[in-house]
Amino acid sequence: MMITINDIYNYIDMLAPYSLQTDYDNSGLNVTFNSGGGVKRALIALDVTNEIIAEAEQTKADLIITHHPVIFRGLKALDERDTAVRLCRAGISAISAHTNFDSAKMNDILCEKLELVPEEPLAVENGAPVGYVCGCQPVSCKAMAARVRDALGNTVVRYNALRDGMLSRIAVCSGGGGSFLSDAMSKKADCLITGDVKHDVFIDAHNAGICVIDGGHFHTENIFCEYMLKALSERFREVEFRVAVSNRDILSYQI
Repeated sequence: MMITINDIYNYIDMLAPYSLQTDYDNSGLNVTFNSGGGVKRALIALDVTNEIIAEAEQTKADLIITHHPVIFRGLKALDERDTAVRLCRAGISAISAHTNFDSAKMNDILCEKLELVPEEPLAVENGAPVGYVCGCQPVSCKAMAARVRDALGNTVVRYNALRDGMLSRIAVCSGGGGSFLSDAMSKKADCLITGDVKHDVFIDAHNAGICVIDGGHFHTENIFCEYMLKALSERFREVEFRVAVSNRDILSYQI
C-alpha cells in the first residue's frame, strides 16, 4: 500500500489538529513535492538545519517532519542559503506541527517526563490550553531543577533558588514560556518550568518569590521527536521513520 505525504499530514492533523495553531504560526505543509506520490523514508527532527537536509539527501528521505516550521515568517526574497530553498532544490517535502502540537500533546508529554500530574491549564489561547499547573509532593528548587536535568538530558539548567519553602504547585510550559510567569502566579504556582527565560523574567520571579526553572527550548520540546516516531511508525508500517542522527542542540556549553 502506497503512503502519501497527504496521508501523513492528515494523520498528524488527527493527532494534533491544525485548527489549534495560533494566528502567528505557520504549521503544516511548508514544502511539498509530489504530494500524491509515495513516501518511503522520513526523518523526524525538532528543526530543519543544513545538517538535517544533508542527512535526508544522504539517506534518500522523501520527507522531513519537524516541530518548528521551516517557513515561520513571510519570505520577501529567496536566498540559496535558506533551508526552504535547499529543500526545494533537493526535492524533499517538509511538514511541521508546532503550536497545534504544543496545545494537543507537548505539555502532556513534558509533565509525564517530569512525573507531574496536570490539574488545570496554565493559560488558554484561541480556545486551546497552553501548559499546565500541576500539584506535587513538596520538593526543593534544587531537587526539581535536577529532575528537569535528568528527565530531559540537559547539559545546563538555570533556576533561581527560593530562600525559604518547598515547591508543591508547579506550572509547566514547553519552549519559550517565560511570558506566562504572571499566569503561573495568578494560579498560585510556586514554580514555572519552561525554556528561553529572559533576565527580566528571572528578576520578576525573584521579587515575587516564585522559582523559575529554565530547561532550555530544545530540551523541553525535543520530546516531540520520540512521540512522533512511535505514533507514525505504528500507523504507517510501510514507511521507514527515524529521528535524524543530526537532530541535536546546536548550542555548546562551557561548564
